[in-house]
Amino acid sequence: MSSGDPNGENGPLDPGNPDAGARRPRTGTQGDADLDARRERLNEALQGRRPVVGAEPANGSNSTRGWGQALRMSSEFIAGILIGGAIGWGFDWLFGTLPFGLIVFLLLGFAAGVVNVLRSAGQMRDPWGDGPAGRH
Repeated sequence: MSSGDPNGENGPLDPGNPDAGARRPRTGTQGDADLDARRERLNEALQGRRPVVGAEPANGSNSTRGWGQALRMSSEFIAGILIGGAIGWGFDWLFGTLPFGLIVFLLLGFAAGVVNVLRSAGQMRDPWGDGPAGRH
C-alpha cells in the first residue's frame, strides 16, 4: 500500500476509479429486508399525498368548470350590451332620434351586463331569490 492511497491500489477513494465515493450495495437478506421495509414506509407515506386518479378535488374546482363559468359570464355581459344596443337602435329607427336612443340603451345594456355578471359570480343578491346568488 502506498502512502498516497489509504484504501489500497484502485480503492473507492482513488480519483482514477470511476466508482470513487460511490456506496457499495448491501448484500444478503438483512440489506434486502431493510430496503424493503424502508420502501414500504415510503409508499405508505406517499399514498396519502398522491391524488386519486379520476377523483375531483375537495373544493370542487377544476379547469373545465372555471372555463365554463368564464364563458357564461362573458356571454351574459356581451349579450346585455348587444341587446341594449339593438333596443336603442330600434328606438332611434322608430322615432328618428338617431344617436340618443342608441347611447342611452347601450349604457343601460352595459349596466345590465355588469349586474348579470355580478349576480352569477355571487357578489350580488338576486332580488327574487331564485338565481345562483340567492343560494347561500
